[in-house]
Amino acid sequence: MKVRRSNRLVDMTRYLMEHPRSLVSLKFFGERYDSAKSSISEDLSIIRHTFHSWGMGRLETIPGASGGAVLTPFYSKENAEKAIADLVDAVSDDTRLLPGDYVYLSDLIGRPDILRRVGRLIATQYVDQDVDVIMTVETKGIPIAQSAAMYLNKPFVIVRNSSHITEGPTVSVNYVSGSVKRIKKMELSRRTLSAGANVVVVDDFMKGGGTLNGMKSLIKEFDANLVGMTVLAEGEVTGKRLVDNCTSLLKVNAVDDEKKTIQAGPGSFIKDVFEKE
Repeated sequence: MKVRRSNRLVDMTRYLMEHPRSLVSLKFFGERYDSAKSSISEDLSIIRHTFHSWGMGRLETIPGASGGAVLTPFYSKENAEKAIADLVDAVSDDTRLLPGDYVYLSDLIGRPDILRRVGRLIATQYVDQDVDVIMTVETKGIPIAQSAAMYLNKPFVIVRNSSHITEGPTVSVNYVSGSVKRIKKMELSRRTLSAGANVVVVDDFMKGGGTLNGMKSLIKEFDANLVGMTVLAEGEVTGKRLVDNCTSLLKVNAVDDEKKTIQAGPGSFIKDVFEKE
């Protein structure tokens, strides 16, 4: 049955958003809507222009018999700044201050609207890099990794603090907790990561960087490659962190223990992604 253009545009956009960074053939769309390839090409031009104008991603068309269209979601700099400003507003709440200068974020990373912003921001950072897998550590980093994996259309793996029988054989490393300077252990199933894989590490919060450094060591044990590290928020730390070159969406600029106040601001994301040389 023939489908009207307005209906095609809605369904094509929905389909492309649900299959990001995947090649969708013009033949598939033509058969789906019983439309000529020329009509489908015109529709894709409209969708491409819309995503570009709104700074929400790019739609590329690949010519040839095996070609098609690929939608890559990301934020423009303006949209990224707006998304981070919204996150700062959400975090700037004095009741989030916890003992040890930690910030309560669990409710935020349980909100779909927040996770969509965070996932698209992370996907923006690695939009033109070769990524095979997203890595995080249980438990609070899991929803962040899942959101980023959806926009990058890549699998994510979960590093455990203790072995689970359902994980099968594991690889483990000892690491020093950056905050409490205590030796801990983390493990990852041998089945989840291949040698040579390009890995992006994400987590909810970074203070001393010990957990991130542990995942970095674990990646080396698998002979995989670390592409980059991104956290939702970083806290202030005395002394040197155990990791370098970690991008943060947010930063806790100051914590007043006596007045129980917290001041949050943008992290290094805009500088690392849009202003790097």
